[in-house]
Amino acid sequence: MAKVRTQYVCQNCGYNSPRYLGRCPNCGEWNTLVEEQVETNSAPAKKATTTLTGLVAKPQKINEIDSKQTPRVKTKLNELNRVLGGGIVPGSLILIGGDPGIGKSTLLLQVSGQLSDEHHRVLYVSGEESGSQIKMRAERLKVAGDDFYVYPETNMDSIRDTIRELKPEYVVIDSVQTMQATDVSSAIGSVSQIREVTAQLMQIAKSNNITIFVVGHVTKGGALAGPKILEHMVDTVLYFEGDLHHTYRILRSVKNRFGSTNELGIFEMHTNGLTEVKNPSEIFLEERLQDATGSSVVVSLEGTRPILVEIQALVTPTVYGNAQRTATGLSRNRVSLIMAVLEKRANLMLQNQDAYLKAAGGVKLDEPAIDLAIAVSIASSYRDKGTQPTDAFVGEVGLTGEIRRVNRIEQRVAEAEKLGFKRIFIPKNNLKGWTPSTGIQVVGVSTLKEALYLALG
Repeated sequence: MAKVRTQYVCQNCGYNSPRYLGRCPNCGEWNTLVEEQVETNSAPAKKATTTLTGLVAKPQKINEIDSKQTPRVKTKLNELNRVLGGGIVPGSLILIGGDPGIGKSTLLLQVSGQLSDEHHRVLYVSGEESGSQIKMRAERLKVAGDDFYVYPETNMDSIRDTIRELKPEYVVIDSVQTMQATDVSSAIGSVSQIREVTAQLMQIAKSNNITIFVVGHVTKGGALAGPKILEHMVDTVLYFEGDLHHTYRILRSVKNRFGSTNELGIFEMHTNGLTEVKNPSEIFLEERLQDATGSSVVVSLEGTRPILVEIQALVTPTVYGNAQRTATGLSRNRVSLIMAVLEKRANLMLQNQDAYLKAAGGVKLDEPAIDLAIAVSIASSYRDKGTQPTDAFVGEVGLTGEIRRVNRIEQRVAEAEKLGFKRIFIPKNNLKGWTPSTGIQVVGVSTLKEALYLALG
């Protein structure tokens, strides 16, 4: 006979406690323990993992397993293909998170329609919208298909039966926080429910070679809601980012078992859906003012794609005792470090100056090659002297003021040349063993002081 007991489960990390605690002893978060009732059986039944066709999973010798490479399935959105590592891997479990209204459901609805057009059977399971509501959005996005099925349901047993009957190649779960496993008595959206639902979806995906896309809600802090084990269980974790007041959306991969996590996909939101931004460098630079002070352009590398981004700085005398350091899209610690190097190695008196920096366009930059552009922007604003509009900067700044080499310099220079830049400052050591193109002037610099002299005079 099943016994019912009460426990308190942390909604952040999944820690269990027999009594209520104000602070979770595992993750340290406050007021996250919620009361849940759990049924325990004295003699639980143990079942072997079976596929939807009824076959029982059995151990195999590793030499007998077919290692044939399964071809990836490419969608019509090349930006999504790039972030996934070249396309969709059959049988994978992909988690997509993002703020409310950012476009997660729109993206997956478009992808579902494209896969259906290529004669792939798709099942779209929605726990948040009715069938008529999804149909209205599909008509706006011009999504249709004979092999595209919509199923408004939250019960995992019904979803599993439907998958067994339809035998789809792709399943979309929108969203995992609304799904309910009937053998777990806790509330929908709780840690126990999310963990059990994800485990069932993973078993369906792996044992039946079905690709499953899962939409995940995020907390107010920007992290995926639910236990951290949710991200460990899936194959790929994608974050859909952007400002609700702007039309551009950025798709990042923070975990990918089948590809790189450094790739970046950029989309633009329209009334008829998401469209790809094929040349993001032009988007990030199109509103740059001529002869503006505190502005420089860096050629950043996101995965295999070089992107030109404007870095803006505003340096003003402080009115308080302690100078402020504010950064948007850049690391605040990196900004403070570069300002210290400028003060020590380039003789700029910045300790009594407030500094505000941002990467224009809402993109986030986090690689050493952006150091030189940050330093030039700060010096330009401090001296109130603008940089040349056709100059670009690439290089890592060391604590002794040296400019250190960066990777893939040829791709960065070629991207700057393609967009019409006439001069690019790079580390001097990157010039060894390489002949630059004649279409752009490549200036090698070895120290920060030398770079500021050549760029600002």
